Amino acid sequence: MSDPAYQYALRLLTGRDYSVAGIRKKLAERRVAENDLEATLDRLQREGWLDDTRYAERFAEAALSSGRYYGARLRMEMRRKGFSADVIDEALAPLQAERNESAEVREAAERRFPGFSYVAASDRDKRRVVGFLQRRGFGFAAIIQALRAEE
Repeated sequence: MSDPAYQYALRLLTGRDYSVAGIRKKLAERRVAENDLEATLDRLQREGWLDDTRYAERFAEAALSSGRYYGARLRMEMRRKGFSADVIDEALAPLQAERNESAEVREAAERRFPGFSYVAASDRDKRRVVGFLQRRGFGFAAIIQALRAEE
């Protein structure tokens, strides 16, 4: 097993969390031999330094609480980080149970556009707000329903 690869991976993990795919990519960029790379990943996972489920849960919680990503956009960002569909489902399941999508839509809109009123807004402003919320990952129907219910 390549001890320098293990030490390099540990240094990376002390700075921030990585997915297995992220560490694999970093080690491959360093041209670590495939068998050493796999041995290093196995050791990191066995010792608890590298855990996709734990990282996915933290990432999802942070994204939702900060208002950065929701729904489909959150899933897309998690796939981009290298998480498998199973890990994403497992991480999001407890968070989905406690979600109130209408309230999240209103909070995100209020955070970005304080005092926004769907009924009083011009068509241009409505498009801006709806587009912003869609880019965050909310579905169109959920957005319209939440903004109209507010009035």
